[in-house]
Amino acid sequence: MISDIRLQHFRSYEDVTFEFGSGVNIVVGPNGSGKTNLLEALLVIARGSSYRVADAELVRHGAEWLRLDAHTTDESLRTVKIVVNPASEKTFEIGGHNYKRLPERQQLPVVLFEPNHLQLLHGSPEQRRSYLDEILEQTSPGFKGFRRNYKRVLAQRNSLLKRTKAPSEHELFPWDLRLSELGAVIARERAELVGAVNEQLDELYGELSKDKSKKVVVQYQPYFPVDNYSSALLQALSAHRTLDVARGFTGRGPHREDFAMFFGDNPVSLVASRGETRTLILALKVFELEYVRGRASTTPLLLLDDVFSELDGSRRQALTTYLNRYQTFLTTTDADVVIHHFMDKATILPLG
Repeated sequence: MISDIRLQHFRSYEDVTFEFGSGVNIVVGPNGSGKTNLLEALLVIARGSSYRVADAELVRHGAEWLRLDAHTTDESLRTVKIVVNPASEKTFEIGGHNYKRLPERQQLPVVLFEPNHLQLLHGSPEQRRSYLDEILEQTSPGFKGFRRNYKRVLAQRNSLLKRTKAPSEHELFPWDLRLSELGAVIARERAELVGAVNEQLDELYGELSKDKSKKVVVQYQPYFPVDNYSSALLQALSAHRTLDVARGFTGRGPHREDFAMFFGDNPVSLVASRGETRTLILALKVFELEYVRGRASTTPLLLLDDVFSELDGSRRQALTTYLNRYQTFLTTTDADVVIHHFMDKATILPLG
């Protein structure tokens, strides 16, 4: 757990320190008071980067550097420093050791729930892919590297496809081969994760909605069977090479795949009410919490950015039953909406 944090030249903060409780921490303040910025600082301390912007944009306007210092409950100090220069130099210091990139073994697991996640089921496929991949980055050793390398190889192949002179089969084949190898790993990991989702989601949805009548099913939708993905993707890249050159991008692979949710045989996107959709997303987030908790070496931090007000009373109460197991940071503009759910068990952090 994080016991305190000091922010220097971070976003809207010049120099401020916050102390946290081990349970639910409620960050209260009007819009523009820095609530989301505080959550973002916690995410940078825990995972090494922001979920919203590049490193240089985290530095307070007019400043040349930022620094974050946080103590954890094992009495260790975690420091992140970013210096604004052409390379946006970033350094980490943990337990007296310095790093240019935060090692996976030093990252703290985090589950983030922010307003855009409420569009998960009706938003773009990219949002759903990211949901799966971000869980896997925290629970599957090496997945982050596979995903990073896949993006690099994909960018190289797309760069060749965009050339004025069309690339030859000889030029593309090495990239096709590597893309198919990395893509098979990503597709297999996603399919296994979706399998784990299906083992728990139906029960979680029933608990949160108090409706046991609906059978909830998630289907990952890969282009090819997972057990033959690499060779099938390699063949498809070759077969669609002319089309890829014409449109200037790679049209097959895990970067174009999706998952869908169903009530029985009916797509949720077509039949679910607004309340049912929000309950499903809440169930996915609770699954994420429990899944990360079961596979990470430490209990994840939970960051809730202004989502309590988006839920009705019964769903807030249902979520509250899970929050007490985690160190939670919850932002709100209206303390009355939140505080009574936790009585005297929460730490209140007023801003503005």
